[in-house]
Amino acid sequence: MPRRSAVLALVVAVCWAVNFVVIEIGLESFPPLLFAALRFGLIALPAIFFVPRPDVRWTAVVAVGLFICVGQFGLLFVAMNIGLPAGLASVIAPLQPVFTIPFAVVALGERPSVRQVAGVCVALAGLGVIAAGRAHGVPFVAVALGVASAASWGAGNVVTRAARATRPFSLLVWSSLVAPVPLLGLSLIFEGVGRWERAASSVDASGVVALAYVVIVSTFFGYGVWYRLMSRYPASTVAPFTLLVPVIGIITAWLVRNERPTWGELAGSFVALVGLGLALGVVEALASARTRGAAGPSEERWRVPEAQGSSGSTASS
Repeated sequence: MPRRSAVLALVVAVCWAVNFVVIEIGLESFPPLLFAALRFGLIALPAIFFVPRPDVRWTAVVAVGLFICVGQFGLLFVAMNIGLPAGLASVIAPLQPVFTIPFAVVALGERPSVRQVAGVCVALAGLGVIAAGRAHGVPFVAVALGVASAASWGAGNVVTRAARATRPFSLLVWSSLVAPVPLLGLSLIFEGVGRWERAASSVDASGVVALAYVVIVSTFFGYGVWYRLMSRYPASTVAPFTLLVPVIGIITAWLVRNERPTWGELAGSFVALVGLGLALGVVEALASARTRGAAGPSEERWRVPEAQGSSGSTASS
């Protein structure tokens, strides 16, 4: 991968890591389900007029919208609102491949390698260590909802694979159109109009900036660049950059929010990241990169033809 593309992948990883702290700041101004509804409403309404429709059935668009937009982010925002720290959330959320792999076995008949099975088991053990060693102020239900968010993301990944979308960014944008109505309905039931009114009357600059960040930086810039990289280079080359998200997320939460993880959380995070690295084949990817580097690769040698698309990219992000 050329240096410019590697820098872009690194910048995206940083943007996504910082996003967890930004979400935490945004939740100080908005109730979680309303915050999620606003995010996807602002993603969908301008973008659908400029982004072409995805080349999949509408049932797939709706399913992705429900699993990823409503399930993943709705659960994540609620989990962080009731006590899941930003740093810990940045560790749990990227573990979605741990759920994508077994879900793909059941739904698509895929056969995981021994390395992937081992990676899933190790990552799940890491989650167990996190749950057991979490700080006293972190409710177990918050951790459980965070894990459920990652599982919902994994289910959405399987739907995306089955649909064989060749324009994943289009699928992301148009599936965002599905989310606002159910999220607003859930917000009306569980949060109430009163919290909407309080949010509207008390929102400050930090809340507006946080909302703008999750829409513009995290989604349009982050996913736009990521899908572009995934369409140009092998997934094994791009996906390992996601392992930087938890590391940068923990550091950012410590510096900005003074969140200090317990030794149990750190140990569990390390074990979970080792498992995620196994599941993603990071060691093999790095070994392949060294081999190609020793052979003097050109940019073209690393490229994947555009016509192949990037139907598997969501699973890696």
